[in-house]
Amino acid sequence: MKAHDGMYIDGAWRPAASGDTIDVVNPLDEQVIDRVPAGTAADVDAAVRAARAALPGWAATPPAERAARLAALRDVLADRKDEIAETVTAELGSPLAFSQAVHASVPIAVAGSYAELAASHAFEEKVGNSTVYQEPIGVVGAITPWNYPLHQIVAKVAPALAAGCTVVLKPAEDTPLTAQLFAEAVDEAGIPAGVFNLVTGLGPIAGQALAEHPGVDLVSFTGSTAVGRQIGATAGAAVKKVALELGGKSANVILPSADLAKAVNVGVANVMSNSGQTCSAWTRMLVHRDQYDEAVELAATAAAKYGSRIGPVVNAKQRARVRSYIEKGVAEGARLVAGGPESPSAQGYFISPTVFADVTPDMTIAQEEIFGPVLSILRYDDEDDAVRIANGTVYGLAGAVWAGEEAEAVAFARRLETGQVDINGGRFNPRAPFGGYKQSGVGRELGAHGLSEYLQTKSLQF
Repeated sequence: MKAHDGMYIDGAWRPAASGDTIDVVNPLDEQVIDRVPAGTAADVDAAVRAARAALPGWAATPPAERAARLAALRDVLADRKDEIAETVTAELGSPLAFSQAVHASVPIAVAGSYAELAASHAFEEKVGNSTVYQEPIGVVGAITPWNYPLHQIVAKVAPALAAGCTVVLKPAEDTPLTAQLFAEAVDEAGIPAGVFNLVTGLGPIAGQALAEHPGVDLVSFTGSTAVGRQIGATAGAAVKKVALELGGKSANVILPSADLAKAVNVGVANVMSNSGQTCSAWTRMLVHRDQYDEAVELAATAAAKYGSRIGPVVNAKQRARVRSYIEKGVAEGARLVAGGPESPSAQGYFISPTVFADVTPDMTIAQEEIFGPVLSILRYDDEDDAVRIANGTVYGLAGAVWAGEEAEAVAFARRLETGQVDINGGRFNPRAPFGGYKQSGVGRELGAHGLSEYLQTKSLQF
């Protein structure tokens, strides 16, 4: 799509306050493909004012009507699925097949789930001599990342609109075209002016202005833990609610009774998906020491098949970051069995699919989020040791457990300090709550739990 040269505010594309722009770069060939406005605090203020003006009307709109508008939005996104996939591929570098199967398809399913929830959710209930109401929290400032550009937008905007909130979105500066396409879809779906507003811009300028704005009642942010701390501190000073989906260092625990080959191959695929740019990726594979050597060999073989199947990382800064972690892993004594820091291509921000063996729990690559196609394989002695290692980071976003019997895997998973665990390769569920323990965040997204983040409770006693 061709970029708009303004902001989507109060139902129309309006000129930006500044003439500054942001280059949109294709990670595949490192070429500038378009430019979008670099929003300022003035743009954010205009968007928040529009959202506040639209709030009373949208909050009073019957849930069934809100559901109908969300269903219309789902249908528009479905009609534009191919364009969505092509846009994500152009600005993120994701292979087109993955963009079609994941980047375009999952947000459509999520939008549909909130259309249904808006119609079925009990916004009012009787509790003894009280009537309890769930009401919209107000104006939402949504700040989204680049790794799943449309999914992260829909996972925030759809429940907010279902709840009766209005929204100002500040998308990641690397993938703003997808956000503009979403704004077009909102307009086409007939969502009233001011209910959804879009400001493109840099995080330290537009994002910070949105988080600080006194007219914003809730800040929903997905990104790094470091930035999440800053947003939490800013919101805390104003006693403002936050929903934070932050970093991860998820463990993929393969118990001795599991189908080792299947668990390893699925685990490698999980890490390589989206070029490793997934906060919930199973970047630590934990294998019993008796099966360790076989697992390493299987993982190295599996990773080699991804050399020409994954796309680049998003930009030069991210490529340098991932390379630095790979170099640190080697320096700290981990053994490279696949990939390495050298780029496999002279053009594009590519990183070779990389697998480390002989990784110990205290190594940097076993503790910090890398956000690239890098897998660390660790040994454990027994289940207690595996639990200790799996829980031994500041994160707790996701994970996986493999075992011969489901009950064995479930018993182990219940011991993990993490918000979501896949059992024997369990499929993604867009209605299940997603979010983390510890420094992986505050709150939940998706499903009924995601809707509840945008609601506040009032009780009337009779």
